[in-house]
Amino acid sequence: MRILAAVLAALIVLIQYPLWLGKGGWLRVWEVDRQLAAQRAKNEQLELRNAGLEAEVRDLKTGTDAIEERARRELGMVRGNEVFFQIVEKADTQD
Repeated sequence: MRILAAVLAALIVLIQYPLWLGKGGWLRVWEVDRQLAAQRAKNEQLELRNAGLEAEVRDLKTGTDAIEERARRELGMVRGNEVFFQIVEKADTQD
């Protein structure tokens, strides 16, 4: 009787093994679910970035304000009737 109970218990453990640790087991499902959540978060960040880039491209194609702003910021350009002042802050020197 004890041998039969031990054999049945071993069979139950063997049947449970694929459920928990097999290729389609709960641990694998948990890992894939975690990866899916991480990928969704990354996709959301990329969608926000893409929306910003799309808006910038649209502004550059349709208006001159964005082009002017970009030229001023990145290239340091000024209009002909403007005066450019550059304020240089004194660096802290601690001796």
